[in-house]
Amino acid sequence: MTEKSTSNDAIRFRRFGIVTIAAIYILIAVGGIVRATGSGMGCPDFPTCFGQWIPPTDISQLPADYKTQFAVQGKEIADFNAVHTWTEYVNRLVGILIGMLIFVTFLLSAKFWNCDRRITFLSVAAFILVAVQGALGAIVVKTNLQPVIITFHAALALVIVMLIVIAVIRSYKFEWKSADAVALPVQVGLPMIVSLTLLFLQIVLGSQVRQAVDEIHKLLAGQSRETWLESIGILFYVHRSFSLVVLGVHLWMLYRLRQFAFQHPALRSFLFRWGGIMVGCISIEIISGAVMGYFAIPPAMQPIHLFLGSVMFGVDFLLYMRVRTFANHT
Repeated sequence: MTEKSTSNDAIRFRRFGIVTIAAIYILIAVGGIVRATGSGMGCPDFPTCFGQWIPPTDISQLPADYKTQFAVQGKEIADFNAVHTWTEYVNRLVGILIGMLIFVTFLLSAKFWNCDRRITFLSVAAFILVAVQGALGAIVVKTNLQPVIITFHAALALVIVMLIVIAVIRSYKFEWKSADAVALPVQVGLPMIVSLTLLFLQIVLGSQVRQAVDEIHKLLAGQSRETWLESIGILFYVHRSFSLVVLGVHLWMLYRLRQFAFQHPALRSFLFRWGGIMVGCISIEIISGAVMGYFAIPPAMQPIHLFLGSVMFGVDFLLYMRVRTFANHT
């Protein structure tokens, strides 16, 4: 493989990888909407929906005993709701699309087998995890939306994002010059690692809060939303207070990255652009969290808060891998 063909393959792989990452984030957003609207059991079976490949749009398309026929864990399902059914069905369709995109990404990664096998291995791992995601989707339905499984299902999506980000970033090395390589100073690398670690912990805490909210929602049948956060107790307050720590560490990281960017023009545009995106995400995330805390968890805010937290994690990881790989390439 010539240097020119390798570079062209890298560009093609990178573009498709970016599309795949964007699609995964669309799935995360749709998944948040499914959870916030209570549409998770809109399709009580898997992989079909009410035994059909094209879901019904009206209750007249279902048998009279559909509640017992499609019972989950021996319990009758709720009344048919076309909006819930199609919201969940769209979620599944997006998941299938992502599976296809990652499969193509894997095929494109085969071009790097002789020059950087890690790109191929990372793409294979992402494809395998997508298959695991599909199996988890079936388990989520069969267990009647067990919160722990839903949280693991969402976390696995972030792991897939990380794998593809690493593969995409590695593909840049075919365009970089050795003269561009720089040492990554600890005052830059340390805040990036700390930020990524603390944000992951915050997402885990947020997932625990979300699980508690789901349980209270079931217990109170969706009523008295203004009391939900108080019912959660200390977990919510830890999550809220820890957000200030996460914010402070991210400001520290962005300050160090700004200094690093001025010293190395080759990275300046990338760091300024993605650093700005991170600032925007942090700002909106804080606002959405405050709205949920002071206005009885408006359903519309839940998927926004979840989505932005996932985006922040992805941007954090992208910044870290871009700087680390750029600094260490030869």
